[in-house]
Amino acid sequence: MKIFQQALDVPQKRRGFHIITYEVTEALPQLHEIKTGICQVFIQHTSASLSINENADPTVRQDFEMYFNKAVPENDPDYRHDDEGPDDMPAHLKAAMLGCSVTIPIRNGRLALGTWQGIYLCEHRNHGGTRRLIITAWGE
Repeated sequence: MKIFQQALDVPQKRRGFHIITYEVTEALPQLHEIKTGICQVFIQHTSASLSINENADPTVRQDFEMYFNKAVPENDPDYRHDDEGPDDMPAHLKAAMLGCSVTIPIRNGRLALGTWQGIYLCEHRNHGGTRRLIITAWGE
């Protein structure tokens, strides 16, 4: 079995949902050495998250942002954790809802995503900064 791991620093992105599939595959060229395996992408942050969803129509990502902003509003007077501004606690809640990792099968040296699937970096802060991902792939 082969195991590969690489850190990827994604430059700061505006708040929203961003497709990063290309960046992930470019960061780990050893994927091509694995015929059958698994790739895990993990984000080392608590106010951004990862997801897999629609990779073609950008309105899907806009609707994701709209939905999560309605579901987890800013400036809720019940939030106690607001040291870093009104988007602080909502960002943590959104990240908890979506999760910190995605797992994708590897087939014939490529991520076995569906035709319309892409990896999303979900940025929940107005000024989140650079985000660090750890990409691990293993298989034969």
